[in-house]
Amino acid sequence: MQFQGDNKRVIVGLSGGVDSAVAAMLLKKQGFEVTGVFMRNWEDMDGTCPAEQDYEDVRRVSEALDIPYYTVNFTKEYQDRVFSYFLSEYSAGRTPNPDVLCNTEIKFKAFLDFAMKSGADALATGHYARLSRNESGVRLLKGLDEGKDQTYFLAGLTQEQLSRAMFPIGAIQKREVRDLARKYALPVAEKKDSTGICFIGERNFKRFLMTYLPACPGDMVDEHGKKIGRHDGLMYYTLGQRRGLGIGGRSDGSGESWFVIGKDLKRNLLIVQQGEHEELYSLSLTVDRLNVIPNEDLPKSFECTAKFRYRQPDQNVTVELLDGGAFVRFREPQRAVTPGQWCVLYRGEECLGGGPIEATEPLKRINL
Repeated sequence: MQFQGDNKRVIVGLSGGVDSAVAAMLLKKQGFEVTGVFMRNWEDMDGTCPAEQDYEDVRRVSEALDIPYYTVNFTKEYQDRVFSYFLSEYSAGRTPNPDVLCNTEIKFKAFLDFAMKSGADALATGHYARLSRNESGVRLLKGLDEGKDQTYFLAGLTQEQLSRAMFPIGAIQKREVRDLARKYALPVAEKKDSTGICFIGERNFKRFLMTYLPACPGDMVDEHGKKIGRHDGLMYYTLGQRRGLGIGGRSDGSGESWFVIGKDLKRNLLIVQQGEHEELYSLSLTVDRLNVIPNEDLPKSFECTAKFRYRQPDQNVTVELLDGGAFVRFREPQRAVTPGQWCVLYRGEECLGGGPIEATEPLKRINL
């Protein structure tokens, strides 16, 4: 589907930030009939929503652009499809990425369905990504601003979802987005970018998690099984973590920092190591559920690049497609590859898709 501005209706997901505001402004300048919609995805247990300021900014942006705007409430869908998964993964000692799931289940499923039922031709967001459309389908391409590219978070989307999507700022740099916001006097031109998981915001992550999951303290041991200290619960730690271990003064004499290198779920042990050694690195990983974006049959085995966490430089890998999943071998050992996070595959600037990391092959196994 090709989109042109001849009065076609586009619903823009307005977050209250500068990126989505400029996306809406660009679409209106191109002649689209633009409606701004603010998604309410989270309410605290007392029924309050921490995003009231964001909605106020949506109101001010919409009035500045002279476009209609309103709110839709997806808190139930978010609880059922994203937050419950988030909690179950942490309970299992894994480290999930709720932002990927929010895109696949909320923004481009619940919200996209809402947009289409409202008579829109497309749903636009302020993601830094690009789309290439032709007879064979849609290709998801990296945003031109390498430092802001967000295709990692969009790797779970399908052809059908992407065929209805628009990313108006994907072909411009972040500094240009700010400049455009200033040029057109958008009230959020200087607003600071949001960071972190949306429903946690600026709160302490560990304290937030403790509100929903009971703590299960246990022993913290080194790679030889020697007790080093106590942990508050395996769910509160992730591979490669250095801060917050509470063992900074205990040393083998090297003076090196301690890092989390593994978890023993059966014995409730957090395994730590002083210094970055082989136990912190992996040779390969497996993905049980791989989402493939291109509308084509990929080879059973091929070379490409991959990211195992957001903002990581692309890494050279060899991929073997399995039944619904993939085995990904690294050209060079990779640090702190974490089950639950997403492995996202790339062919040049094209995002091929990805899936949650199920397991890794360590460079050196831990034998307690």
